[in-house]
Amino acid sequence: MSGPGVDHGVDLDVLLGWLDAEGLGAGPVTDVRPLGGGTQNIMLRLRRGDRDLVLRRGPRHLRPRSNDALRREIRVLAGLAGTDVPHPRLVAACLDTDVLDGAVFYLMEPVDGFNPALELPEPYAGDPALRHRAGLAVARALAAYGAVDHEAVGLGDLGKPVGFLERQVERWRGELASYSSLAGYAGPDLPGVDALGDWLDAHRPVDWTPGLIHGDYHLANVMLTPTSGDVAAIVDLEMATVGDPLLDLGALLATWPRGDDVEVVDAAIGRAGGLPTREELVRHYGEHSTRDLGAVDWYVAMACFKLGIVLEGTYARSRAGLAPRDVGDRLHAATLVLLRRAREVAGV
Repeated sequence: MSGPGVDHGVDLDVLLGWLDAEGLGAGPVTDVRPLGGGTQNIMLRLRRGDRDLVLRRGPRHLRPRSNDALRREIRVLAGLAGTDVPHPRLVAACLDTDVLDGAVFYLMEPVDGFNPALELPEPYAGDPALRHRAGLAVARALAAYGAVDHEAVGLGDLGKPVGFLERQVERWRGELASYSSLAGYAGPDLPGVDALGDWLDAHRPVDWTPGLIHGDYHLANVMLTPTSGDVAAIVDLEMATVGDPLLDLGALLATWPRGDDVEVVDAAIGRAGGLPTREELVRHYGEHSTRDLGAVDWYVAMACFKLGIVLEGTYARSRAGLAPRDVGDRLHAATLVLLRRAREVAGV
C-alpha cells in the first residue's frame, strides 16, 4: 500500500485533491504500482475505494510535445467511446498543466489483458491455434478502428486529410535529410532510398477514403484478452490522426514477424510461431472492411519507407552520442531490412 506524497513520478497528495474535486471516489489512494508499456510515459495502476484505475501522463522530464501527445490521445479515447473498437475506457482527464507538475494526465479503466510483444502467458504459449486466432483479431480490430466515422465522433479536425498521401514522401525525405546536421552521422547511406521515394510518388493511390489512423500500429501496441484470442484494447494512440487508414495496415504488414530476418518488432507471440501469414491478414482485414485493397503493396512499401526513416533517426542520434550506440546499430539494421522489403515490393 502506498501512502501520500510523491510516488513513481506523481504527487499523490495533488492527485488526491484532484480526485476529490472531480468526485472520483472517496478515501485514500492505495495500491499504487507502475505499469510498463514500452514508452517513457508514466503509467500507474492505483485504487481508490472499490475502484481500480490507471493514470497515464508524460515522462518525468517532459519533452516539448509530451502534453500535446497526451491531449491527442485523450481526444481519441473520448471519441472511441461507444464504438466497437477495443480500447481503454477513458474515466477522466486533466488538461490543466498547473495541477500535476506541468503534465496533462488522464485516468482510464484497467484493461484485462496482456501485451503479446512483451509476454506470452498460457493458454497462448501452448496453443498455436489460439495465437493464429489472435493474429487475425489484430487485423480485425484495425479494420474496426479505420471504419470509425471520425466526423461523427467529434474528431473531424484531428488531422488534415486533403493532400495527406501527397505529403508523405516529401515529409519523410525531409526528416531523413535533417539527420545530416547531427555530428558523427556520416549518412544517410541507405541503398535505393531515393529510387524508392520516386516509385512511391509515381504509384501513389488516387482514390481513398479518409479515416482514423493509429500511426504506429503493430503487435506491441495491442493488448490481448487473457484466454479468448481477441484484442482487449488498441493502445498508445498518441500519434493518431485523420488520413488514409490503409497506412496502418501497411505498417502492420511491414512489421509482422517473419522468423527469417531481423524482426522490426521482436514480439513474444511472433517468436512462438503459429501466427497468420501476411496474406491471411490482408484477406481477413478485407472481410471486415469496405476499403479497396488493390494497392496494398504500395501501403506496405510506404510504411517501410516511413518507419525505416524514423528508426534511422535513432541511429543518427546514436552516432552523435544522443542515444545508446547498441540501440542505434540494432535499429539501423532494422531500417535496412525495411527498405529492402519496400524495394522488393516496388521492384526498384
